[in-house]
Amino acid sequence: MEPEKPVPPNPIRVRGDLDPALSRWMWLVKWLLAIPHYIALFFLHLAYLVLTIVAFFAILITGKYPRALFDFNVGVMRWGWRVTFYSLSVLGTDKYPPFSLQPNAEYPADLEIDYPETLHRGLVLVKWWLLAIPHYLIVAAMVSGGVAVGMGDSDDWGGGGSIPLLSILLIVALIALLFTARYPQGVFDFVLGINRWLIRVQAYASLMRDEYPPFRLDQGARETQ
Repeated sequence: MEPEKPVPPNPIRVRGDLDPALSRWMWLVKWLLAIPHYIALFFLHLAYLVLTIVAFFAILITGKYPRALFDFNVGVMRWGWRVTFYSLSVLGTDKYPPFSLQPNAEYPADLEIDYPETLHRGLVLVKWWLLAIPHYLIVAAMVSGGVAVGMGDSDDWGGGGSIPLLSILLIVALIALLFTARYPQGVFDFVLGINRWLIRVQAYASLMRDEYPPFRLDQGARETQ
């Protein structure tokens, strides 16, 4: 019987540690407190887009993602993930995010992407649009689609709009937080899994890795492998 081969570590690692002492009310103003971050991230994402285009041509010609560009773009993703974790689609901590592109083991949310020594030149032409389409459809269903609400003229459900799945989970979490001062662990794990899926797809579509994102909802604060 052959020994099992060790599972290689995931090249994209998304961490989010739930704050056990979240305020019942602070989520009401976090979006306001995070405005300076939104402004900074607007300009950082413009640079991210430009550098991704530069990286596209560099990979096409040399098979390598320039290391300085890679580190900067990972830093932008890391910054955005911390702000997301604090004030947008997780709300898992009351600790204000640092204004930094660098990793920070002290902050509850962090992101690491291993630098690829080489990348496939041909894949760069199709992976960000054609190959990623199945993931785009699933991601859209999680963050844009959802449960239909409202009633139409015939008094049947489905005549109104729809609430995205991620929004439904956050509403459940905030109601629980408001009345019990606790973020339900199962809901948090599900929310982390959705955000982890989004980040993996973003990294793939941004040409950072050649490994195809898994169709897997890895829930919880830390990577399973």
